[in-house]
Amino acid sequence: MPNNANDPPTSQQLPSESPARATSSATRMNPQEILDLIGMGKRQWLIVAVCFTAMIVQGLDLASASFVYPELVREHETTMGTVTLTVTLGGLSMALGGFVAGPLADRCGRRGIAIVGLLVFGTATAGMGLVPSIPAFVALRLLSGAGIGAMVPAVVTMVTESTPTARRASMVSLTWCGGAVGYILGSFLASAVLPPLGWRALLVVCGIPPVLLAPLLIALVPEPVSSLLTRGCPTAAVQRSLTRLAPDRALDAQALATPTVAQRRQRAGSALVSRTFLPTTLLLWLCSFIGFGVVFLIANYLPLLLDHSDFTTAQSGVAVGLFGICGLVGQLLVSVALRRSDADSLLALLWAVGGAGLVAVGVLQMGTGGFFGIVLLLGLFLGGSNAVLPALATLTYPASARATGTSWANGVGQLGQLASGSLGGLMIGAGWSSPTIFLCLTLPLCGGIAATLALRTDRHHRETAPAADVA
Repeated sequence: MPNNANDPPTSQQLPSESPARATSSATRMNPQEILDLIGMGKRQWLIVAVCFTAMIVQGLDLASASFVYPELVREHETTMGTVTLTVTLGGLSMALGGFVAGPLADRCGRRGIAIVGLLVFGTATAGMGLVPSIPAFVALRLLSGAGIGAMVPAVVTMVTESTPTARRASMVSLTWCGGAVGYILGSFLASAVLPPLGWRALLVVCGIPPVLLAPLLIALVPEPVSSLLTRGCPTAAVQRSLTRLAPDRALDAQALATPTVAQRRQRAGSALVSRTFLPTTLLLWLCSFIGFGVVFLIANYLPLLLDHSDFTTAQSGVAVGLFGICGLVGQLLVSVALRRSDADSLLALLWAVGGAGLVAVGVLQMGTGGFFGIVLLLGLFLGGSNAVLPALATLTYPASARATGTSWANGVGQLGQLASGSLGGLMIGAGWSSPTIFLCLTLPLCGGIAATLALRTDRHHRETAPAADVA
């Protein structure tokens, strides 16, 4: 009997030691078993580093955009309605880019979509700093958002399919942390570039790194073996990818189990809504919608919420900074915790502790020090929880639908951010108190915890059923 994908391969299965035996049907290995055999070597760390850098440049863009919009209002006398519309359409374009690019990545390859996404995102961002009119600026912002929406799920999926089972969730979460790192770096970059050079120069500077990263990704990151097999690529292409993943091992592509013709022909989108995966897909979408939405609302409206609670501007600035920094620390800690914890249980725990913090803010009378302590907790647990969500998506689906599943879940998360942004504005505009708003946020978190636990149960039932995908 062949080993399960999560079991380490036995010495008798090593294709480098016994090619003749490995090519028999009883001993063929699937791509994940090959990755488990290779382990977390230098090439795997290099792939993670390149993809981590791709997430950094995405964070740079998001941070720079937040500094550019006020400059547009002052320089072009643009209305806040136009700015709001641009931000909203930019978020929708990111979601749409992911929805379209995910199936393409499953059918045509992850690396190609990531490269195209980087080039589109970079050139459009730099172009925003060169065009003279607001309509052209808005059009390029939509194009840039689509490039980001396509690139992010592709690089996350490549990390998933290039690392061993024991490190997959951890490496995906670590890669996701690059976005938070980029956002922090982008804030410092804006403060250094804006005063002497202006907002146009800031956008050009932010557009250069993704363009430069594209050839680096071509040179250093091979197309994942599971993607090549699922798409029915020639054995020579699979062999080249194996050689690049482990140049010091004589791995034989002929020793790999290959998907059936029916599995190759199955469309990724239909797999996600099939009887097997539909409950999982809906639960995962709900988790993404809630998780990204709640954190987005807190991060974007925290200054206004504090202003309504009579905090000074300086105190508000410290609180916002604490939330952002603790969010990054929380994501890094999550990437370590996922080496020993399953993603579902960890996400439920993070949301439970974060929800308790929201209740504390809503019902307790506390001083400035106590409130800052709660903000630190919210950053660590709720901010950190967002690094679990992409890991959940990549661990849920088989290789034939992994890019689609990841990109669609990320797109639903983008829609959650847009919805929470609108909802937060409505609640603040209606005069709701800050404690009331914080208490209301516990309701979706409770729903998210229930969805996470149901997702864990659903995955357990599916994993104990006969395997439907060799990858």
